[in-house]
Amino acid sequence: MGVCRGSWRLRSPWIGRRSWRRIRLKSPLRYFLDEMSIGNSLRNTTTLGNDKERERVYDTIFRLPWRCELLIDVGVLVCFDSFLSLLTIMPTRVAIVLWRLLSTRQLKRSSAEELSDLGCFIVLAIGVILLERTDISLIYHMIRGQGTIKLYVVYNVLEIFDKLCQSFGGDVLKTLFNSAEELAGCSQENMIVYRTRFLSDLVLAVAASIVHSFILLAQAITLSTCIVAHNNALLALLVSNNFAEIKSNVFKRFSRDNIHSLVYYDSVERFHITAFVLFVLAQNILEAEGPWFESFFINALMVYFCEISIDIIKHSFIAKFNDIKPIAYSEFLEDLCKQTLNMQTDLKNSLTFVPLAPACVVIRVLTPVYAALIPCHPLPWRVLWILLLLAVTYIMLVSLKVMVRLGLQKHAVWYVNRCQKRRHHLHLD
Repeated sequence: MGVCRGSWRLRSPWIGRRSWRRIRLKSPLRYFLDEMSIGNSLRNTTTLGNDKERERVYDTIFRLPWRCELLIDVGVLVCFDSFLSLLTIMPTRVAIVLWRLLSTRQLKRSSAEELSDLGCFIVLAIGVILLERTDISLIYHMIRGQGTIKLYVVYNVLEIFDKLCQSFGGDVLKTLFNSAEELAGCSQENMIVYRTRFLSDLVLAVAASIVHSFILLAQAITLSTCIVAHNNALLALLVSNNFAEIKSNVFKRFSRDNIHSLVYYDSVERFHITAFVLFVLAQNILEAEGPWFESFFINALMVYFCEISIDIIKHSFIAKFNDIKPIAYSEFLEDLCKQTLNMQTDLKNSLTFVPLAPACVVIRVLTPVYAALIPCHPLPWRVLWILLLLAVTYIMLVSLKVMVRLGLQKHAVWYVNRCQKRRHHLHLD
């Protein structure tokens, strides 16, 4: 009975009312003195932290940003290596195949690699030819003269289509390579069927690359318009674009695989921005009057600084809200290093980058610069100058390709060995 009476007293409504009345009837001075004696005045809206919360704060501020930036930078170098392969290795292999065909004068079945190189060369050549016929100044004045649609809106729309074309272009190129393998290994009876499939996939790849090339060219012209304008258009574009990116990503739920793919998208986007900055540099070389390099350099630094800052903030808080540890980004970098060494087995988490459209834009941009370097001599001398410039450019690109590839491989071997040693020590512990 005593226990029952005690439990009745604890649940009695009168005691709750009297205690609630005592709290409400405190004087202001007494309330202030009680608050001062308790200590922490934020106890009603915050909770007491622990070591786990402390680690999360330091992960968000210190540990994750440099790992994320290192991963993105290595991804940009991987994209740059693929871009240089398209401009150096692929044309050389196509030239060797054509030379062998002309020297032997015998048609034999090509391998899957040769068919793939030929398909990429055709896509690149058609894209460059069509972009060469594009009037950049006309597109520039059309974009600059927009009154109802702001420049940052145009850039954001083009960026969305860029990501769509990038994803679709990767699928189209995989289909083309698969058709090349089937055509190289098919029997003589099925030759017509697989040749038709290869040609249809090649036409689709050409169409996808052309659309993507025009979108990238329009993006580059829009960025150039913002940089040339003197009404803070570049600042408005950077603020709108970058904070819209934070808003669309940070407050969503992401799995580990989604974050892995998002980092690779950021690497490809960083490479595209580099191509756009190269476009602006070429336009300034051809058309700018007076001292322009200092202004261009400051604007380019602003673009890169904003891009790096936004990527770090975005990934830091995505990892915080989704409880992703910084070690995950080190594991992503290990996967990328294994892909560089051709050790990657999980194709789902591999970096997919199609350099055809950026290559078309870069070649279209640099062609007038090279044309301005050719002196006004008779035709034989002009041809000689063109061949000399092409040879020098090819040697420079091949040298750069070798240095980038060897540097990536050396870093990949060192990092994979480091990760394996770390896991071995953890296993021993």
